[in-house]
Amino acid sequence: MSSEKDKGAPEEPSGEGSSKQNISGTCDWQLGKHDIKSRGQHLLETGLWADCHFLLGVPPNQEVIAGHKLILAMASPVFEAMFFGGLAEKADPIAICDVQPESFRALLEYIYTDTIRVNTVDKACGLVYAAKKYMLPYVVEQCTKFLWSDLQPSNVCRAYEFARLFEENQLMMTCLEMICTRTMEVIEDPSFEEVEMSTILTILDQEFLSVDSELSLYYALSRYSEKHAGQEGSASRAADIRQAVQKIRFLTLTPQQFAEGPGRSTLLSQNEAFVILMNISSPTNCGCPMPEGFSTSRTSRIQNVVVESPSPQNIEESPARILPATSPLVDEMHDVRNLMDTQRFYCIRSIRQQTDYLNTSVLDCSVTFSVNRCICITGVQVPTQVLGESNMQRYHDGSLPERYSELLYAHLLDSRGSRLTYTHCTSKVRFDCMLEISFDRPVFIQRYKRYKIGIVFNKVGWYPMAECLPTKVCQDVTFSFGVGMPNESVRDGLIRAIVFAFTREGI
Repeated sequence: MSSEKDKGAPEEPSGEGSSKQNISGTCDWQLGKHDIKSRGQHLLETGLWADCHFLLGVPPNQEVIAGHKLILAMASPVFEAMFFGGLAEKADPIAICDVQPESFRALLEYIYTDTIRVNTVDKACGLVYAAKKYMLPYVVEQCTKFLWSDLQPSNVCRAYEFARLFEENQLMMTCLEMICTRTMEVIEDPSFEEVEMSTILTILDQEFLSVDSELSLYYALSRYSEKHAGQEGSASRAADIRQAVQKIRFLTLTPQQFAEGPGRSTLLSQNEAFVILMNISSPTNCGCPMPEGFSTSRTSRIQNVVVESPSPQNIEESPARILPATSPLVDEMHDVRNLMDTQRFYCIRSIRQQTDYLNTSVLDCSVTFSVNRCICITGVQVPTQVLGESNMQRYHDGSLPERYSELLYAHLLDSRGSRLTYTHCTSKVRFDCMLEISFDRPVFIQRYKRYKIGIVFNKVGWYPMAECLPTKVCQDVTFSFGVGMPNESVRDGLIRAIVFAFTREGI
């Protein structure tokens, strides 16, 4: 705080001994900063004394953000390994491809000033992704609390997608309960037209929805289809919309309701509309089965569902849910540890040939796969860097240390691109060996469904890139790799093995 004496104080003379300007040519800014937050904010905003830089965004909208290694390392073990580990990052600027600039700036604001600014679900989602990547659990906790406090029909679908992505299971349960109990408000809000298709499919899988009739769901889906028609990826989305249409319970409608609404829709073919109308009109002796894949249920979804949702403070004391045991949500939420055998197996992929590959910054690799038997996946194995002349040249004394610091991120996606689990690995590892990465939780894998494993390598160095065979049989389980579109598997030879367990009782 300034005083009257300060206001009337004469200026100090300039000259060689003056302290009015420091060596950087700036004024003595420290004199007006009375706490560590304001000093940190000044360094963040001005970039004064910055010794590292980050390149964010994609061309042509890239931007460089300045940082200070010591401050970043004090807050994050990932930054500590990046700047002061055995193989510290030498590149400048450091490319950050998977974090939005706004989210990264929000992350730095917390690191430098202890301030978390979140006022929308999108901002919370972006900040949580960055916070999980750089291991800042307090930020994740605060963003999640914001979502609890701001949950409403206009953002509940986005919050559900956030909770599913980041495995906030209690929040995910509460979001779905709000969707089930206030369905009309959710689907009539303009924000519903921007939700992910996987969320719509989850909603249509629910037995309990507070809707006037299936017509409400149908019209909401029709508006969604019109909104996204002709957009990029519309072909793939059309297939998902087709799947959603098949979940509509048309048989709960009257013939007039169907004929005046869905029967005139372009979402159904003329033949499908005719067959469905015949089944509505003659439920017992129609003679024409419903079109393949369409719902045959004649049970209306329960209206006026009331469920009390827990808050973050009373999660343990929350009342019992009325969601049925067969709800898809129960399958998603179920702790598969109770279903697994304890013995682990390793599906080690067969290699045709192997070459060394240089990672100069960040290296993404992924592989799609399916299995012919239900299993639980617990992790993967990847190779560590190779020990050879190529890596020896990176050390001035010509000798290589026994171990180096490895930094990896791994995730498992389903066929819709929804993340099922995620983890990071920071470890001192030996050269020329296999590193096992365990996911945050085991994941139940259904047979004949497509999944995708992704790994991000963050250490500069040479890695053994392999060309692997497309199938592998392990413990009578056939793993098929590279299924789906060819461009979905990228540098998949760096994912050498899948660690799995069997389910009990033949599940």
